[in-house]
Amino acid sequence: MSLAKRIIPCLDVKNGQTVKGTNFVHLRQAGDPVELGQKYSDENADELVFLDITASHEGRKTFTDVVRRVAERISIPFTVGGGINELKDIDTMLNAGADKVSINSAAIRTPELIDMVARHFGSQVCIVAIDAKLEEDGNWYCYLNGGRVKTDKKLFDWASEVADRGAGEILFTSMDHDGVKHGFANDALALMSTSLPIPIIASGGAGCMADFKETFTKGKSDAALAASVFHYNEISIKELKQYLRTEGINVRI
Repeated sequence: MSLAKRIIPCLDVKNGQTVKGTNFVHLRQAGDPVELGQKYSDENADELVFLDITASHEGRKTFTDVVRRVAERISIPFTVGGGINELKDIDTMLNAGADKVSINSAAIRTPELIDMVARHFGSQVCIVAIDAKLEEDGNWYCYLNGGRVKTDKKLFDWASEVADRGAGEILFTSMDHDGVKHGFANDALALMSTSLPIPIIASGGAGCMADFKETFTKGKSDAALAASVFHYNEISIKELKQYLRTEGINVRI
């Protein structure tokens, strides 16, 4: 049997509160991250991701106290990202209770950081998040600072380099699909999943249970990350996993 597919709720945190937007803008409140984290842990989510979404843009570090309080209340693997720029930051997050760290803007600005994280902490600790958008020329381009700054890096070239440098996983968010709830960017996901040797986490676009099935089958994704459908109780993690099981997808119940 293939490896179990993972369901991962995501806490986008701004000023200590969970928020959710559409296409990376129009943020609205979604609740207390500590309470939501415990809820998802209790509901048997496979992992939890915490992203301090304005840390890089504001030039500051992740709010460590919030990370620590979430970590104390959950019993599932915990990934933290936002404002992580150097090995010292990763040490701080791991000491606060994170199991993995997600780097995005810092990895694009200093690709050698990926090698350093993998070497010092192990590839399993290093998730590289990639926010990208499909442009008019037919290419996907990567963005920095929570989708605010376009780069000249093309998605598939960068994803390949990330894997070569020792990242353990890639968390790919399609900015066009984020919060729209019309399904994940499965063509791009399938291309990465079939061409790269590391797991790919799909992010951006979950609107119904069938969207998760699609990204595991058509998109070949190893895990699916979502926020608003879980935060606003549109989809229950327990019911989602039961549905996926009946559809022949291997998930942990």
